[in-house]
Amino acid sequence: MTFPAAGGVGAAAAQEDPGNMKKSDFIKRLDHPALEAAIAQAEAGTSGEIRVVVLHDPAPEPVAAAQAAFLRLGMEKTRERNGVLLFVAPASQTFAVIGDEAVHAKCGQAFWDELAAAMSGAFRRGEFTAGLLAGIDRAGALLAEHFPRRPDDTNELPNRVVVI
Repeated sequence: MTFPAAGGVGAAAAQEDPGNMKKSDFIKRLDHPALEAAIAQAEAGTSGEIRVVVLHDPAPEPVAAAQAAFLRLGMEKTRERNGVLLFVAPASQTFAVIGDEAVHAKCGQAFWDELAAAMSGAFRRGEFTAGLLAGIDRAGALLAEHFPRRPDDTNELPNRVVVI
C-alpha cells in the first residue's frame, strides 16, 4: 500500500484483489441507495462533503485519477475546502481516498491512512458496499470532529454515487 500526497491535498491509495470480479458485477453489486443514505447521514454532522466515484476504466494511478475526478465534480469549490472523495476503479482493482486542502491541513496523513484501512479489509473480502460504507462512516466522523455542521450549512454537492 502506498500513501502519496500532492499539492497539499491528502491521499491514500491501495490495490485490492477482490478475485476475478468483472467491473460490471462490482457496479451491480453496489447498494447505491444505502451508500447515498450513508452519505446524507454522515454529512448531517459536518459541513464537509463526501462523494463516491466508481470509474469504469482501469486506474493504475488511482490518486491521479481520483484527483481528476475531484476537479471534474467541482469538489474543490466547497466553501470550506472540506470535500472527501472515495474513488474506486474495479477494472484495475484499485481505490483511493482523497480530499481538499483544508481536510488535509486539519486531519493530516493519519486521516487518509485510516480511511483506506477502513475500506481495505471489506474490499479484500469482496464486500464492496460494506467497504464504502465504512469509508463514508469514518470520513463523516472525522469531518464532524474538525468541521462541525454550521446553522447555515447547505448540502453543496449531490450525495449520489457517480459512475464514470
